[in-house]
Amino acid sequence: MRASDLRAGAENLLLNCGGLTRGDQLLILQENPDQGYYDSSICDAVLRCAHDLDIHASVRTAPFDPMGGPISTALIEAMKAADRTLFLSRCGDQIRFSADMQGIRPIMSYALDTEMLASGFGRANYQGFVALKNATNEMLSKATEIQVTCPLGTNFSGPGAAFRQSGADVTVDRFPMLVFAPIPVAGFSGVIMQEGFLVGTGSKFYEPYGIALEHPIAVHFKEAALCDIDGDPRDVEAAKAHYRRVGGMFGLDPFTMHSWHAGIHPGCACKSTAAENFERWSGSAFGNPRLLHFHTCGDYAPGEISLNVLDPTISVDGVAVWSSGQFDPAKVPGGADILESYPCIKSVFDAPCREVGQGADGRLCGN
Repeated sequence: MRASDLRAGAENLLLNCGGLTRGDQLLILQENPDQGYYDSSICDAVLRCAHDLDIHASVRTAPFDPMGGPISTALIEAMKAADRTLFLSRCGDQIRFSADMQGIRPIMSYALDTEMLASGFGRANYQGFVALKNATNEMLSKATEIQVTCPLGTNFSGPGAAFRQSGADVTVDRFPMLVFAPIPVAGFSGVIMQEGFLVGTGSKFYEPYGIALEHPIAVHFKEAALCDIDGDPRDVEAAKAHYRRVGGMFGLDPFTMHSWHAGIHPGCACKSTAAENFERWSGSAFGNPRLLHFHTCGDYAPGEISLNVLDPTISVDGVAVWSSGQFDPAKVPGGADILESYPCIKSVFDAPCREVGQGADGRLCGN
């Protein structure tokens, strides 16, 4: 890792994403590094860069509540007093759909350590990826039909994305920008082939957060209803029991679905297997185009259990914009112009990361 690359990633975060200038106040809310989720080195790197840019930065510990409790009044007041707030804490992810954050617009970092910040994931221009996300959203909203398949047999389809008519899909700025807006499941139906495991969504960190599956299961759904699960009887029973258990924890109908989306950032990588740390995997790997995930177990985003599809093909009105996990932005109206305007983005598409937490056999595995 080169110092210049780390500096470029930190500047991308502070300037291109945060919009900070000399004299501005930055509040960093850091999760205790002992939690094993964020590496303390990333906070140090951002602080050094802020100091060099004459941005006044301070750090406070953000107590992490696995069940996603509300942020304290004192922290909210501190956030309001700063020009920008940066979450190096999972609690920033837990509040990403909270209306309370609309007047604050904090930044949630999905770069968890200095290696991620210094890579193409952290360095590729943030505003360029925002433009790509917006262009992708527009394409999906204007579609007549969207169909998704995968090598394992996933096959579902529906109409153009019925995004909300107003407002952002989340109330927190995500860095890097790594997914398009969640597509509501209204009008969609079919089957999702889930292999390896079931895992949480980053909303609440319950136990067990992930369960292993020995064989792929077929999850049948129609709009917001998870209708049936087929497969090896032991895996089917384990999956249904997990859904019932998690639903019972939070008093919700477990067999519900809300929305889905896929990664758009090929610089996103996860070099360790998902089973080594389900929590870290579910909060970082999903931005790679090789992964598509559903928000299930709850009729809200992000739900409490995610279903994950490896190497999706996403066809928009017959055009495979994602082909076996490879996202081609040139097939998005305006996408080629974005690549031309941002060579740093083109470079990550030219050499996409292929590591997304797979096992030795190249598949998702839960043990």
